[in-house]
Amino acid sequence: METMAPQTPIISTSEQQKPAGRGQRPAHWGGVFAMSLCVFALIASEFMPVSLLTPMAAELQVSEGMVGQGIAISGLFAVLTSLCVSTLAGGVNRKTLLLGLTAVMAVSGALVALAPGYPLFMIGRALIGVVIGGFWSMSAATAMRLVPAHQVPRALAIFNGGNALATVLAAPLGSYLGAVIGWRGAFFCLVPVAALALAWQWISLPSMKADKRRRPAGNVFGIFAAFKSPAIACGMAACGAFFMGQFVLFTYVRPFLETVTRVDVATVSLVLLVIGVAGFAGTLLIGRFLGNGLYRTLATIPALMAVIAAALVPTGGWPAAVVVLLGLWGLMSTPAPVAWWSLGGGSHAG
Repeated sequence: METMAPQTPIISTSEQQKPAGRGQRPAHWGGVFAMSLCVFALIASEFMPVSLLTPMAAELQVSEGMVGQGIAISGLFAVLTSLCVSTLAGGVNRKTLLLGLTAVMAVSGALVALAPGYPLFMIGRALIGVVIGGFWSMSAATAMRLVPAHQVPRALAIFNGGNALATVLAAPLGSYLGAVIGWRGAFFCLVPVAALALAWQWISLPSMKADKRRRPAGNVFGIFAAFKSPAIACGMAACGAFFMGQFVLFTYVRPFLETVTRVDVATVSLVLLVIGVAGFAGTLLIGRFLGNGLYRTLATIPALMAVIAAALVPTGGWPAAVVVLLGLWGLMSTPAPVAWWSLGGGSHAG
């Protein structure tokens, strides 16, 4: 599950309307909130299959594992897009690019909702991966162009407010909607949200011309040169292994609950909500364990998650134990990306 900002700051009316100082860019808070709505729709689209895996597999006539590959393919295309977007976009106005990505997100939701079979479903999931990679690789740079420099952290926190809301609500809401209107209806509900985000961004985002002074990268895969350093290679391998383990469990939590714990759809929705709320709480608390204990935290979180995953095997038939264990798992897994991002922020004692 994606990371969240601890709080979503409230921007007062007077602050929104405060004129920019001399030499300072104006604040476009409407654009910031429009992008936060886009983040909500994006995260909800990314992880909607988690809560609907079983009915999707049944209707598409494939295994649950194959439907789970819909999350894997979105991740693959997200990585490829994030590496290539700045080179491929060239001199395209960044507002135009963001609007295009948001439109692709709406198309992706419609394709998945209307997919008659597995191939079109995977195409729709690949498209959402393109949006994920393009959007997140541009989010920080966009925030810097929407508000004055001293307000960039606040803008990024508002972006992540949409992340926080989607992380808590998307999976349980998707499971509930799937039971009421079917999994196709649940996916189709994301289309008008994406359309609203598109319209809001169209109105509120200023024109953002590409910075032609920046030299284009000669090789989009030049980043992999950093892997020549053993320390960097080891750290990246550890980071990759962590996220692989995290999403393998999260992707297939619904089949586990239905076939091993043997609970109904309403209970599945409740367990997913517990994971989301616990993850939000973990994000609020993680800062206390960073500081001088960053490396210790990075090592402890995956170790404890591995213990929880192992404990689910013998206790999987006891609903109360499963709820507690998955709640603890969400408490630790969701804020983990915050610790990994902090790794690049400076030197910390282990």
